[in-house]
Amino acid sequence: MQQAENRLRALFVAGLDGDQHAYRGFLEALARHLRGYLRRRIPQHRDDVEDLVQEILLAVHNARHTYRMDEPLTAWLHAIARYKLMDFFRSRARRDSLNDPLDDHAEFLAVADDEPAQARHDIGKLLEDLPDKQRLPIMHMKLQGLSVTETARITGLSESAVKVGVHRGLKALAARIRGLK
Repeated sequence: MQQAENRLRALFVAGLDGDQHAYRGFLEALARHLRGYLRRRIPQHRDDVEDLVQEILLAVHNARHTYRMDEPLTAWLHAIARYKLMDFFRSRARRDSLNDPLDDHAEFLAVADDEPAQARHDIGKLLEDLPDKQRLPIMHMKLQGLSVTETARITGLSESAVKVGVHRGLKALAARIRGLK
Protein backbone atom coordinates (compact mmCIF):
# COMPACT_ATOMS: atom_id res chain seq x y z
CA MET A 1 0.00 0.00 0.00
CA GLN A 2 2.80 2.40 0.90
CA GLN A 3 4.52 1.54 -2.35
CA ALA A 4 1.41 2.48 -4.35
CA GLU A 5 1.11 5.71 -2.33
CA ASN A 6 4.73 6.66 -3.05
CA ARG A 7 4.51 5.83 -6.76
CA LEU A 8 1.20 7.67 -7.30
CA ARG A 9 2.37 10.63 -5.27
CA ALA A 10 5.63 10.94 -7.22
CA LEU A 11 3.77 10.85 -10.55
CA PHE A 12 1.11 13.29 -9.32
CA VAL A 13 3.57 15.82 -7.93
CA ALA A 14 5.66 15.63 -11.12
CA GLY A 15 2.48 16.19 -13.10
CA LEU A 16 1.63 19.23 -10.99
CA ASP A 17 5.09 20.55 -11.78
CA GLY A 18 4.33 20.32 -15.52
CA ASP A 19 5.55 16.82 -16.49
CA GLN A 20 2.82 15.66 -18.88
CA HIS A 21 4.14 12.10 -19.15
CA ALA A 22 4.19 11.71 -15.39
CA TYR A 23 0.65 13.09 -15.11
CA ARG A 24 -0.57 10.69 -17.83
CA GLY A 25 1.13 7.83 -15.96
CA PHE A 26 -0.56 8.98 -12.75
CA LEU A 27 -4.01 8.99 -14.39
CA GLU A 28 -3.47 5.56 -15.95
CA ALA A 29 -2.28 4.05 -12.64
CA LEU A 30 -5.12 5.70 -10.77
CA ALA A 31 -7.64 4.37 -13.30
CA ARG A 32 -6.39 0.81 -12.70
CA HIS A 33 -6.72 1.24 -8.92
CA LEU A 34 -10.18 2.78 -9.28
CA ARG A 35 -11.47 -0.05 -11.47
CA GLY A 36 -10.55 -2.58 -8.79
CA TYR A 37 -11.96 -0.39 -6.03
CA LEU A 38 -15.27 0.08 -7.84
CA ARG A 39 -15.67 -3.51 -9.04
CA ARG A 40 -15.51 -4.66 -5.42
CA ARG A 41 -18.11 -2.09 -4.34
CA ILE A 42 -20.61 -2.31 -7.20
CA PRO A 43 -20.27 -5.81 -8.66
CA GLN A 44 -23.90 -5.78 -9.83
CA HIS A 45 -23.26 -2.64 -11.92
CA ARG A 46 -20.17 -3.64 -13.90
CA ASP A 47 -21.33 -1.66 -16.91
CA ASP A 48 -21.19 1.55 -14.88
CA VAL A 49 -17.66 1.06 -13.55
CA GLU A 50 -15.87 2.67 -16.50
CA ASP A 51 -18.20 5.69 -16.52
CA LEU A 52 -17.62 6.13 -12.81
CA VAL A 53 -13.83 5.81 -13.27
CA GLN A 54 -13.95 8.60 -15.84
CA GLU A 55 -16.05 10.80 -13.54
CA ILE A 56 -13.59 10.29 -10.69
CA LEU A 57 -10.57 11.00 -12.90
CA LEU A 58 -12.21 14.20 -14.08
CA ALA A 59 -13.02 15.19 -10.48
CA VAL A 60 -9.40 14.53 -9.44
CA HIS A 61 -8.12 16.57 -12.36
CA ASN A 62 -10.47 19.47 -11.60
CA ALA A 63 -9.62 19.41 -7.88
CA ARG A 64 -5.86 18.82 -8.20
CA HIS A 65 -5.15 22.34 -6.93
CA THR A 66 -6.85 21.48 -3.61
CA TYR A 67 -4.43 18.68 -2.73
CA ARG A 68 -2.23 19.51 0.27
CA MET A 69 1.26 18.11 -0.06
CA ASP A 70 1.53 17.31 3.66
CA GLU A 71 -1.33 14.75 3.48
CA PRO A 72 -1.39 11.25 1.98
CA LEU A 73 -2.44 11.33 -1.66
CA THR A 74 -4.43 8.10 -1.48
CA ALA A 75 -6.61 9.43 1.35
CA TRP A 76 -7.44 12.49 -0.77
CA LEU A 77 -8.12 10.30 -3.82
CA HIS A 78 -10.33 7.88 -1.88
CA ALA A 79 -12.35 10.77 -0.47
CA ILE A 80 -13.10 11.95 -4.01
CA ALA A 81 -13.87 8.38 -5.13
CA ARG A 82 -16.23 7.83 -2.17
CA TYR A 83 -18.14 11.04 -2.92
CA LYS A 84 -18.54 10.06 -6.57
CA LEU A 85 -19.62 6.56 -5.54
CA MET A 86 -22.24 8.01 -3.17
CA ASP A 87 -23.49 10.26 -5.99
CA PHE A 88 -23.77 7.16 -8.17
CA PHE A 89 -25.79 5.30 -5.50
CA ARG A 90 -28.10 8.28 -5.00
CA SER A 91 -28.77 8.72 -8.70
CA ARG A 92 -29.25 4.97 -9.16
CA ALA A 93 -31.73 4.84 -6.26
CA ARG A 94 -33.73 7.75 -7.72
CA ARG A 95 -33.76 6.16 -11.16
CA ASP A 96 -34.68 2.73 -9.80
CA SER A 97 -37.49 4.16 -7.69
CA LEU A 98 -39.00 5.69 -10.82
CA ASN A 99 -38.71 2.44 -12.75
CA ASP A 100 -40.16 -0.27 -10.52
CA PRO A 101 -40.43 -3.54 -12.43
CA LEU A 102 -44.01 -4.64 -13.05
CA ASP A 103 -43.31 -8.08 -11.57
CA ASP A 104 -43.09 -6.51 -8.10
CA HIS A 105 -46.66 -5.29 -8.45
CA ALA A 106 -48.25 -8.27 -10.16
CA GLU A 107 -50.82 -8.76 -7.39
CA PHE A 108 -51.82 -5.08 -7.66
CA LEU A 109 -52.27 -5.35 -11.41
CA ALA A 110 -54.30 -8.54 -11.09
CA VAL A 111 -56.73 -6.85 -8.69
CA ALA A 112 -57.10 -3.82 -10.95
CA ASP A 113 -58.83 -5.83 -13.70
CA ASP A 114 -62.10 -6.16 -11.80
CA GLU A 115 -62.21 -2.61 -10.44
CA PRO A 116 -64.60 -1.24 -13.10
CA ALA A 117 -66.96 -4.17 -12.56
CA GLN A 118 -66.73 -3.72 -8.81
CA ALA A 119 -67.40 0.02 -9.13
CA ARG A 120 -70.46 -0.62 -11.34
CA HIS A 121 -71.74 -3.13 -8.78
CA ASP A 122 -71.24 -0.66 -5.90
CA ILE A 123 -72.94 2.18 -7.78
CA GLY A 124 -75.79 -0.14 -8.69
CA LYS A 125 -76.25 -1.08 -5.02
CA LEU A 126 -76.27 2.57 -3.98
CA LEU A 127 -78.70 3.56 -6.73
CA GLU A 128 -81.23 0.78 -6.13
CA ASP A 129 -82.32 2.37 -2.84
CA LEU A 130 -83.16 5.69 -4.52
CA PRO A 131 -86.66 6.42 -5.82
CA ASP A 132 -87.09 6.30 -9.62
CA LYS A 133 -87.35 10.12 -9.86
CA GLN A 134 -83.74 10.32 -8.59
CA ARG A 135 -82.24 7.01 -9.76
CA LEU A 136 -83.23 7.24 -13.43
CA PRO A 137 -81.99 10.80 -14.06
CA ILE A 138 -78.65 9.93 -12.39
CA MET A 139 -78.29 6.76 -14.45
CA HIS A 140 -79.08 8.48 -17.76
CA MET A 141 -77.26 11.76 -17.24
CA LYS A 142 -74.30 10.90 -15.02
CA LEU A 143 -73.57 7.31 -16.02
CA GLN A 144 -74.66 7.27 -19.67
CA GLY A 145 -73.85 10.90 -20.44
CA LEU A 146 -77.23 11.87 -21.87
CA SER A 147 -78.47 15.46 -21.86
CA VAL A 148 -81.29 16.83 -19.69
CA THR A 149 -83.62 16.90 -22.71
CA GLU A 150 -82.84 13.29 -23.71
CA THR A 151 -83.27 12.11 -20.12
CA ALA A 152 -86.60 13.93 -19.82
CA ARG A 153 -87.86 12.32 -23.03
CA ILE A 154 -86.78 8.80 -21.94
CA THR A 155 -88.09 9.01 -18.37
CA GLY A 156 -91.22 11.01 -19.08
CA LEU A 157 -90.21 13.60 -16.48
CA SER A 158 -90.03 17.33 -17.15
CA GLU A 159 -86.58 18.84 -17.67
CA SER A 160 -86.75 20.64 -14.33
CA ALA A 161 -87.83 17.40 -12.61
CA VAL A 162 -84.77 15.69 -14.15
CA LYS A 163 -82.45 18.43 -12.79
CA VAL A 164 -84.07 18.29 -9.36
CA GLY A 165 -83.91 14.48 -9.36
CA VAL A 166 -80.19 14.48 -10.16
CA HIS A 167 -79.48 17.10 -7.51
CA ARG A 168 -81.49 15.38 -4.77
CA GLY A 169 -80.27 11.92 -5.74
CA LEU A 170 -76.60 12.90 -5.62
CA LYS A 171 -77.18 14.62 -2.30
CA ALA A 172 -78.84 11.46 -0.91
CA LEU A 173 -75.99 9.28 -2.24
CA ALA A 174 -73.36 11.55 -0.67
CA ALA A 175 -75.16 11.41 2.67
CA ARG A 176 -75.42 7.61 2.47
CA ILE A 177 -71.71 7.28 1.62
CA ARG A 178 -70.77 9.53 4.53
CA GLY A 179 -72.92 7.33 6.76
CA LEU A 180 -75.45 9.99 7.64
CA LYS A 181 -78.45 7.92 6.50
